[in-house]
Amino acid sequence: MYGDISAKAATMLSLPKVADFFTRLIQRVAPKSYQQAYGEVYVTQKFLENFSGDQVRFLARSFTVPGNHLGQQSNGYRWPYGPVAVVTPFNFPLEIPVLQLMGALYMGNKPILKVDSKVSLVMDQMMRLLHYCGLPVEDVDFINSDGKTMNKLLLKANPRMTLFTGSSRVAEKLVADLKGRVKLEDAGFDWKILGPDVHEEDYVVWVCDQDAYACSGQKCSAQSILFMHENWSKTSLLSKMKDLAERRKLEDLTVGPVLTLTTETMLDHANKLLQIPGSKLLFGGKPLEDHSIPPVYGAIKPTAIYVPLEEMLKENNYELVTREIFGPFQVVTEYTKDQLPLVLDALERMNAHLTAAVVSNDPYFQQARIHHCPHIVNGTTYAGLRARTTGAPQNHWFGPVGDPLGAGIGTPEAIKLVWSCHREIIYDVGPMPKHWELPPST
Repeated sequence: MYGDISAKAATMLSLPKVADFFTRLIQRVAPKSYQQAYGEVYVTQKFLENFSGDQVRFLARSFTVPGNHLGQQSNGYRWPYGPVAVVTPFNFPLEIPVLQLMGALYMGNKPILKVDSKVSLVMDQMMRLLHYCGLPVEDVDFINSDGKTMNKLLLKANPRMTLFTGSSRVAEKLVADLKGRVKLEDAGFDWKILGPDVHEEDYVVWVCDQDAYACSGQKCSAQSILFMHENWSKTSLLSKMKDLAERRKLEDLTVGPVLTLTTETMLDHANKLLQIPGSKLLFGGKPLEDHSIPPVYGAIKPTAIYVPLEEMLKENNYELVTREIFGPFQVVTEYTKDQLPLVLDALERMNAHLTAAVVSNDPYFQQARIHHCPHIVNGTTYAGLRARTTGAPQNHWFGPVGDPLGAGIGTPEAIKLVWSCHREIIYDVGPMPKHWELPPST
């Protein structure tokens, strides 16, 4: 049934009129450009297309292992949890809730869905579309509430598993409240390393701009820090990054309101970074001008601050430099060939292992940075000249690593990991051995 529902919903989202409706609806509630909002619709449509037909059935593929005597075999099954909860954030009001909700349904669960109330109108309309495509109305409970109310509901309903995507602070509370019966996709202080080989400068600059400032930096995968090899510092990389950042404007929402931090908070953080010896403002660092954004939200120009690598690693600076700012804000630093151990030390001390990028086509550099550093683990790591930290499509895993509570999204592996558990049934039907006798007690 859900393969058919997915196929119909994918067809609906592929219609230009429907796709445009949801794209503009996302823009009504989340500060995104049209292209960024459409990206959500496109990924969601492709995901539903991927799980059409028998693909849902294949998610629950079981296996059988022969036993150790005639008539015995063990059967392994992917098993639903039953009553589950899906709690998703404001920054992807369509993509994240649809992909996680449908994953829960594909594996046979009964979910309750709670989307950040600032943006829940998008899923209200998507639920109506899914009902139109055949989703039974009793299969999903959809609640619109504040966080405190949802927390009380979770404590009382006691779901067998809760998927939470959002801030680390709330995630840690849920882990305690729900006694660990959660899967999390929370904060990410995401890094990018530019290797020693300099190629396609304009393309690399553009990807850096997209990773740091698209959706005003309000992505858990946004580029938080850029480690620039000294070879790149000899190019016009930084000046071109500044040029691209300054062409972003409020009129088309290529930069816009920050919904979780105020302007004062972000600029105060910038000022603290600028107190570090050797640091400097590369660009930005000022409020947006000529706007009517309420002061409860943030509104700053895309900002980059340079911090020397040696200063960053000092005990009294590291926590400040690696604080995630969920807005159009990044730290830039530079390293030499001899300073690679310092870069690795900086990366090993980070604890939010979501996305990362190693921008290099040098296979030895890739090996040294990715495969031979056991303490540097990011669940979604891009490598090569076109490496990025954001823009994950529906065709590969997206999620953190190194945490047993970590959740993934989008792929068969992610769906099975998050929304099902393993159950084993051992059949032992005989026949009994001939001339069996009652053995002595053991």
